[in-house]
Amino acid sequence: MSFSWLEDALTQRAQVGLLRQRVCQQYEKDNVICINGEHYLNFSSNDYLGMRQHEGVLQSWVEGLAQFGGGSGASPLVTGHTQAHLALEATLADGLNREAALLFSSGFAANQAVCTALFGQGSPSASAAQSSAIFADKLMHASFLEGAMSLKKNVSLRRFRHNNMEHLASLLSARESLHSDALIVSEGVFSMDGDRAPVKEIAALAEQHRAWFMLDDAHGMGVYGDNGFGTVEELKLSQNQVPIVMGTFGKAIGTGGAFIAGSQTLIDYLVNFSKHYVYSTAMPPAQAVATLYSLTHIGTDTSRQDQLGANIEYFRVRFAQEFGEDCVAHNAATVGDLSLIGSKSAIQPVIVGCPKRAVALSDALKERGMWVSAIRQPTVPKNEDRLRITLTATHTEQDIDMLVDALALANGAIS
Repeated sequence: MSFSWLEDALTQRAQVGLLRQRVCQQYEKDNVICINGEHYLNFSSNDYLGMRQHEGVLQSWVEGLAQFGGGSGASPLVTGHTQAHLALEATLADGLNREAALLFSSGFAANQAVCTALFGQGSPSASAAQSSAIFADKLMHASFLEGAMSLKKNVSLRRFRHNNMEHLASLLSARESLHSDALIVSEGVFSMDGDRAPVKEIAALAEQHRAWFMLDDAHGMGVYGDNGFGTVEELKLSQNQVPIVMGTFGKAIGTGGAFIAGSQTLIDYLVNFSKHYVYSTAMPPAQAVATLYSLTHIGTDTSRQDQLGANIEYFRVRFAQEFGEDCVAHNAATVGDLSLIGSKSAIQPVIVGCPKRAVALSDALKERGMWVSAIRQPTVPKNEDRLRITLTATHTEQDIDMLVDALALANGAIS
């Protein structure tokens, strides 16, 4: 029988503690999540600023629904592109100091769109006469890496050691032709380790080697910058320094979807040659309305960013008090059989090192009313299985105290 191996593949994955299963959420309010009738404090949300349940965002959704209906009704090149989309794109371009921006259904689609449009079959970069290259950080998100690995053989993918500028420089220097297309890609905040890329140094290397630099700022949008437009706004990086910016709205902005921002030429090219854009139904206009409200609110009120920063610092201090001062070092420091990575972002990974133990620790936390997801290989490297704690502006110090206390009890219970 065809595909008889499917069940065996699932069984093998379960035996090594790597089987993924969904859970169904009944509701969430004020950081309390209800799953299967049980209530937990949620420390696994990417809603870093708590904008998902902000009254203004919800009201904007309602107003957008009243004006445009439940969906866009068509792809953007037919009749799906509305004034709501146009207004959001204009705001993104202005806030990022770019010439233009383009909306996508997800960050996954946006990253794949860049790969296939710039380097895919039919593009000049895919021509056999050229030897084009993509230089990606080792920990670059799977959405981009999958797109890059699917390209033709004459487009090479070189992965430099995580945040290692010497390695990147050596790979760039080894390029066969300075006239071939080259794209360097990294992330503003890495989704699993929570650390940040040396963005200014990468931009300088890109300029030196006549390459383009693309920044995936999915976890930086909303959190960084005077107006919440992320890493490029925070560091005041120009379009020439970072020609491609990708960001998402499903995290700190609190809605959904994504964008690419850059030159007008780049955006016009994507409108014409990106299949992910051309052949997809446009984002619901009501979603664009709510997203625009959220961006505008974040830009005029920094209290949530300030509170998030305070919560991050408080968590790290409390963790150090519970497990020892070494855990707050810049690099990952072992604390018994746990390690806290030196992240200063909302993403606070606790390395466990074994997939089955990571799941057991996550389950033990659930028994104590804490929802913290276990992240296992291949999402993270082998032996770096972890608890991925995410903090938000709406967590209280009492919430964080309860988390740290529960983690100490859970760790002791399964030792």
